[in-house]
Amino acid sequence: MLAPVDTPMPAFSALLFGLSGCLVDFGGQAASKMDSQSEAALDSHAQLTPGALESLHSLRQQGIPCAWLDDLPDPLSLSLSSPLGDLISATARSPVQWPAPDACWLALMTLKVSQLDGCVLVSGNPQLLQSGLNAGLWTIGLASCGSLCGLSAEQWQALDHDQRERQRAQATLHLYSLGAHSVIDHLGDLESCLADIVLRRSKGEKP
Repeated sequence: MLAPVDTPMPAFSALLFGLSGCLVDFGGQAASKMDSQSEAALDSHAQLTPGALESLHSLRQQGIPCAWLDDLPDPLSLSLSSPLGDLISATARSPVQWPAPDACWLALMTLKVSQLDGCVLVSGNPQLLQSGLNAGLWTIGLASCGSLCGLSAEQWQALDHDQRERQRAQATLHLYSLGAHSVIDHLGDLESCLADIVLRRSKGEKP
């Protein structure tokens, strides 16, 4: 009797990431403070979120194209993205506002991705996630580090366990109510979430 042959798991075509509240700027606070903080103070938001660096290195090793997108003014996006270096491509801001799908399609065209199948958007911004859903992508929402909780990493850690759980639960429910396919805390949980999507795709599930 022949041993069963493992069916190759479908590869990801591309991963798109939000910038603020996803890769950098835990809590997505920079946008709300543009008018009240100095440029130097806003630079303090240009800090990588948990798991961001490891996720990008892993995706590069796997040869999966990646890009980030945001709707912030270009000077602020440039400042926030500085810790990312050349690990991920930037996408020009779409002239069509979220939640229209154009921004996601523009990012995929920038990456020269020829198909929507296997494309994933990761973000803590509800409007961007809706854009990803409208574009036909798999979507992964970020609960604790996104704009729904809206707390800096220091503010988040200062909460007690019950307070964090309440904030996390409210954000998670909101993201699932939008239609997000998965919700995780931050990019430190991305690897296991992608493995789950691979399994779902192997069973024929589509976004």
